Amino acid sequence: MEKVLMKGNEALAEAIIRSGCRFYSGYPITPQNEILEYLSQRMPEAGGTFIQSESELAAINMVLGAAAAGARAMTSSSGPGFSLMQEGLSYLIAGDIPAVIVDVARFGSGIGEISQGQCDYKLVTRGNGHGDSHLLVLAPASVQESVDLMMQAFPLAEKYRHPVIILSDAAIGQMVEPVCLPPQEEVDIDRDDWTVKGCKGRQESKKITNVFYYMDDYNTFLREKYEEMKKNEQRWESILTEDAELILVAYGISARVCKEAVSKARKQGIRLGLIRPISIFPYPVDAFADLGENCRAFMTVEMSITGQMAEDVKLSVQCRYPVYTYGTGIKVPRSMDIVEKAVQILEGKMEREVF
Repeated sequence: MEKVLMKGNEALAEAIIRSGCRFYSGYPITPQNEILEYLSQRMPEAGGTFIQSESELAAINMVLGAAAAGARAMTSSSGPGFSLMQEGLSYLIAGDIPAVIVDVARFGSGIGEISQGQCDYKLVTRGNGHGDSHLLVLAPASVQESVDLMMQAFPLAEKYRHPVIILSDAAIGQMVEPVCLPPQEEVDIDRDDWTVKGCKGRQESKKITNVFYYMDDYNTFLREKYEEMKKNEQRWESILTEDAELILVAYGISARVCKEAVSKARKQGIRLGLIRPISIFPYPVDAFADLGENCRAFMTVEMSITGQMAEDVKLSVQCRYPVYTYGTGIKVPRSMDIVEKAVQILEGKMEREVF
């Protein structure tokens, strides 16, 4: 593999090319603009199509059209732009169409801030269009993992014929780290028989529409698809959870700081552990199945105000343990503060539990 020093967004964009993606449409929004800028040059070089759309709504619908024709197609945005894509995402799901969407999260509601944040958690795990819409969501915690998950995203989308989200954040998108780039993949646009290819050589036309129009039991079909994802695609990293009295739960940039917090706490004799979800849909409930007898509580660490992930932790432990949250908002958490909060919980001085 080729090892280079790259900014997170640009490394992810290069992985998009190397994954065999040959169609990108998107609209500028900070902090993901480097993806769009990088692909404006690289996509044509690779023989693909790059379109700067007039809006995020247009971008997701162009992706739908290209993916229906068999192309590996994707778009990228951040919170406000991602919100505009919700109807298009639900049409991708209803049409059984694979695609990839990157959300480089930033802080705040409305226009919000251009700084780092993790405020899109509920948007990508509870939103994604009207109806019974869920997307498979992967959350990298490094530049290298952004590349690795991007290379896995299209195969996953095609496995389930379902859109996949990569949830990054401004910190990971803007940081520069060494990264090993994978070899180039090439994908035949005509590889699948379900895609739209025109009528040449056959009598019947082909169309792609909502699959429930011609499916006898769409309810069972969609339910079983989600259950298969939950069975096969849970991903996580566990660190020193076997004897931990308090287990931190964090993803993305917050998880990197939590690793340092666990190391500092252990040196002080505080038995801290960490569960880092890599898939946040399906949520890695299996990571919470075999907890050590010393476990007393959980604390989510996330860059949101209300602790958006705490609800999923509560569900994963089936309300058998108290679940606290340390929401730092716009500020990247500090390891020393995480250890301090952990000590307060273990000493019974933290009153507010998240329900």
